[in-house]
Amino acid sequence: MKALFLVFYGFQEYNGISKKIRYQINALKKCGLDIRTCYYEVMPDGNRQWLIDGKLLTNLGRGITAKLKKRISFHPILQYIKEENISFVYIRSYHNANPFTIHFVKELKKLETTVFLEIPTYPYDQEYFSTMDKLQLCTDKLFRRTFCKYINAIVTFSNHTEIFGQRTIRISNGIDFNNIPVRKAVHDISKELHLIGVAEIHFWHGFDRLIKGLGQYYKNHPEYKVYFHLVGNMSSERERREIETPIREYGIESYVICHGAKHGEDLDALFEQADFAIGSLARHRSGIYDIKTLKNREYAARGFAFTYSETDSDFDHMPYVMKTTADESPVDISQLIVFCHSQSLSPQEIRDSIRHLSWEDQMNKVYNKLIFH
Repeated sequence: MKALFLVFYGFQEYNGISKKIRYQINALKKCGLDIRTCYYEVMPDGNRQWLIDGKLLTNLGRGITAKLKKRISFHPILQYIKEENISFVYIRSYHNANPFTIHFVKELKKLETTVFLEIPTYPYDQEYFSTMDKLQLCTDKLFRRTFCKYINAIVTFSNHTEIFGQRTIRISNGIDFNNIPVRKAVHDISKELHLIGVAEIHFWHGFDRLIKGLGQYYKNHPEYKVYFHLVGNMSSERERREIETPIREYGIESYVICHGAKHGEDLDALFEQADFAIGSLARHRSGIYDIKTLKNREYAARGFAFTYSETDSDFDHMPYVMKTTADESPVDISQLIVFCHSQSLSPQEIRDSIRHLSWEDQMNKVYNKLIFH
């Protein structure tokens, strides 16, 4: 079966979402689909292009006109789907329901093409803050139920059985075990502890809660040292302030190390120095309490014990997970230290506990729904 995975933006090597999409596509190939990837890139010379597996589909040009075309003209993609006899389109939601995307999926329905829409995070309304983003969200709110009428199912990582009036296919975020190494080193943590948090940093990650916890911990001048390695770029100035302000106020610059975005061997090296991982600590800030994040799965695949605050049914019962309360309280560092010292599972044992969460297993659920829908 010929298929198209449609993404409304480009790929970045260090970006976790980009890697996730690549893993999903590879998993669907293993399920037996002849799948191509259609995505949008702004080139170094300013040209805006739709690409299929790295090859030019259409050049939209430069400037305001090109930006507008990206939002309203999907004719080249439709033409490609017709010419190549694509029978399945998997769309990663960009929260961009509008009359033009509705027209696009209506035309796909006329072609009898099966369309699944993946909504990576749901609900998502509370993730929008800037005026421009809120305008886009208003448009999406107006048209998303209509948009979803013309698709066959919504793929979700939540437990919702219906979203915007459409049935869901519920899966977990998965792991490509071939691309995530298990950590080799297990350090002596009798004198110090190294924590690591990896993300494109947003307010819902709640790393400020951990930093404030460290600030309170160091007020008592403890002999036992705890370091936090924060890996990733700040998504906005708001996040930068939330991270940098408490570091300065508590005077803990020596204990919180901001590494910026890392990937590949550089990221692996930072993980090798770490002892315990920090997941999302504030999903409640965006109104989400139940979610299966990619971050938790990647930490487990690398063989780390970790903490998070949301509900994640794949991990809530695991002995290597320390649940943090879903509120604004600083993380209790003394409690975290005790938890880390109580751990006995090896990195390989932690990794083996999630073998059922491979991307191939998860995307096979999508494939089965496609075949038997």
